[in-house]
Parts: sequence; structure tokens; C-alpha cells
Amino acid sequence: MEWGDEWLAPDKLQHVLACLLIALAAAALAGRSSRPFLRRHALALGCAASLAVGAAKEVADEARLFGSSGASLRDAAADLLGVAIAAAIFSLARRLRRRRRRDKGLDADVTDRSISMV
Repeated sequence: MEWGDEWLAPDKLQHVLACLLIALAAAALAGRSSRPFLRRHALALGCAASLAVGAAKEVADEARLFGSSGASLRDAAADLLGVAIAAAIFSLARRLRRRRRRDKGLDADVTDRSISMV
């Protein structure tokens, strides 16, 4: 286990970005599935996939497969931060998409009423 690594080392940014992108990509793929279960749980599946990749990387680091000095709790924390950011982005995008659909529905109702009144 590596204890001397810095919190703001360049590899922490790499961990954040990698987990962020993996979580968003996996969630987007699950969200486009033809299976309702996968679509409903897209965010959870994306986050789980990203955390699994991050954990596998730390296991590989501990086994010294990549020439690293061992697993790092700070790398794992950076992985969690990346997943949290991805979850926030995904949730915000979903909320904005729902609001846009709702607003379009309301606008269509107003347009339909004005046409029927004429």
C-alpha cells in the first residue's frame, strides 16, 4: 500500500477523468439499451462499472503489474470523486431533458388550444 503519494499529483487527475468518462460512457450505453431494467438503472450500472475498473487498477498496482509502488487510497478517493462528478452530470442532464420534454408538452397543449379556438 502506497502512503506517500500526493493528493494533487497528476495521476489523481487521470484517475478522476478516467472514472468520470467510464461512468458516463457505461451509463449512456445502458441508457440506450432495449432492456427497461438497464435503462432504469443506467446511472447505477455506469457508476458500478467505473468503480470496478478503478478497483481492478488498484489491485493491479498492488500486484506491481504497471511498475507502480502499490495501491493507493488517494487514487481510490480520486476514483470516487470521478464517479461522483459523473453521477452529478448524468443526473443534471436527465433532469434538463425531462424539463425540456415537459415544457414541449405544455407548449403543444397551448398551441392545440389556440388552434381549436380559431
